[in-house]
Amino acid sequence: MTKMMTKEDVTEMILSAKRTAGLTWEGIAEQIGMSPVWTHSAAMGMNAMPKDKADALASAMGLPQEASLVLQESPTKIWEQSVPTDPCIYRLYEIVGVYGPTIKALIHEKFGDGIMSAIDFDMQITRVENPKGDRVKIEMSGKYLGYNSW
Repeated sequence: MTKMMTKEDVTEMILSAKRTAGLTWEGIAEQIGMSPVWTHSAAMGMNAMPKDKADALASAMGLPQEASLVLQESPTKIWEQSVPTDPCIYRLYEIVGVYGPTIKALIHEKFGDGIMSAIDFDMQITRVENPKGDRVKIEMSGKYLGYNSW
């Protein structure tokens, strides 16, 4: 009996093919007609790809057809640890820890009692030149979802 391919297996295949071919996430995303943020997230198993995008990614990366089927599966989003130790990811946790209550308060002031969707969501990451040192600019846009009142 052959072992079924998992999202983790496909992620490893994608990362290996990316490294071997010397590709960037921007380049891969351009090949499949999606944003680099979404492409990376889906390649890491955190989003399901529509069939046409999964087929395009599998083809662009030289992956077997089964990889496309796995990329189309709905993910189970699991983090391996409560607070990541990778410095870049940890700093994002720190930002949310320090500014999360402020972001929440300002969303409530401007929109009412509700949340910003992470499902109907987009994000851009750009480099901004600055004489004091280049800056990372992260722009997030999520649909406002008001809480139901009963």
